[in-house]
Amino acid sequence: MNRFCFFLLFAATAAFPADLRLGILGTDSSHSVEFTRILNDSSDPEHVAGAKVVAAWEGGSADVEESASRRDKFASELRTKWKITFYPDIASLLKQVDAVLVESVDGRPHLEEAKQVFAAKKPVFIDKPLSDSLEDARTIARLAQQAGVPWFSASSLRYADWVQALRATHNDGVFAWGPGPQEAHQRLDLSWYAIHPIEVLYTLMGPGCEEVTRVSVGDSDVITGRWKDGRLGTVRAVRPYSDYGAVVFRGKTTVQSPSGSKFSYRLLVQQIVTFFQTGKPPVANQETLEEFAFMAAAQKSKAQGSKPVRLP
Repeated sequence: MNRFCFFLLFAATAAFPADLRLGILGTDSSHSVEFTRILNDSSDPEHVAGAKVVAAWEGGSADVEESASRRDKFASELRTKWKITFYPDIASLLKQVDAVLVESVDGRPHLEEAKQVFAAKKPVFIDKPLSDSLEDARTIARLAQQAGVPWFSASSLRYADWVQALRATHNDGVFAWGPGPQEAHQRLDLSWYAIHPIEVLYTLMGPGCEEVTRVSVGDSDVITGRWKDGRLGTVRAVRPYSDYGAVVFRGKTTVQSPSGSKFSYRLLVQQIVTFFQTGKPPVANQETLEEFAFMAAAQKSKAQGSKPVRLP
């Protein structure tokens, strides 16, 4: 084979690499089956090419109802419908994959799960919540940096069409809302579900919050952050559930998300696959950590009778 033919063959191979092999840690979240559907079913209208789920580990938290009641159901679907191979432990799974999706619905075990992934030098997407505490979130970031392993975490709401439509180079302020049910075992109560509207807030405001005030009344929490440049961003977390939405303020102009706004997991999955291919997180790790500092300050504000609290 002459050099020119070899170059063409190399270029074709580089342009169309084999699908990355992905492993799922935790089958107690609906994301485990939704992401697998999008990645593994080439006939699905939402299909994203470039990676396939090939392995899974059940995991689960016996003391969390949303985990214990759903783990076996989703694991069964992965086994029977998608023919995913299950492994008895994380170490065995890591030998069979190129990258990892941490999907455990409970944020508490994410640190211990991530430790093993970092040791195996596998890039990892850690689904929301990254953790259930600021301390563990920071430890995840530190260990990943020490191991030289890329990671990122994001809510699918970040990539919802209506959220992206509201993005601008500069929003003067934002009011976002969404569901805020809580789970008793999580150290940061907002991390369980309110992390989603908080992620909408950060998508539209960007990082830079320095002080938070939280007011809890009945079935809702209102958390207002003051950014370093003087802007205000507010989240209303509604219990048990609500729709999602946001209003952005730009000078004399106010723009609101459409009623009944929907989203697809596809756009997030696209970002995940590109991340695994390039090693470049689409969301800066520091921004994710600031979201956890935001929630930690909000929890302290609530405990102190709604006093303003600076981000730690």
